[in-house]
Amino acid sequence: QVQLVESGGGLVQAGGSLRLSCVGSGGTLSRYNMGWFRQAPGEEREFVAVIRRSGSGGTTAYADSAKGRFTVSRDNAKNIVYLQMNNLEPEDTAVYFCGAGSQAMSAVTLSRMYTSWGQGTQVTVSS
Repeated sequence: QVQLVESGGGLVQAGGSLRLSCVGSGGTLSRYNMGWFRQAPGEEREFVAVIRRSGSGGTTAYADSAKGRFTVSRDNAKNIVYLQMNNLEPEDTAVYFCGAGSQAMSAVTLSRMYTSWGQGTQVTVSS
C-alpha cells in the first residue's frame, strides 16, 4: 500500500498562494487516482481536486469552490502530486489531505473510495 506525506501548508493572507505537495513511497502515484480533500473543524472531509491515474488519461477534476483558483498536477519522475492554490480565501482554511485510490472514474470525488491517506497539512487563510 502506498504511503503518502503532505507538506506545504501554512498561514497566508487572503489573496495569497500556497503549493501543497504529496510525496508517495512504496508505490507509483501515476497508477492511482490522486485526490485532494480538506476538512475543517466539525466538518466532513470535502473533495477539492483529483488527478486521475495515467491509465484513465490523467485528467483532472475540481470542486466548484476550487475551479479557477486551484491546480492539481503530478510529477511522475519525483512521484509527487501537487496542489497549487491561488487567490486563497478564509473559507479555504482546513487540514488538507491527499489520498490514493483505484476506484472507477465516477467515484473519484468520494473520500471513502480512497485506500491510502497522508497525515494532512494545515492551511490557514487570514482575512
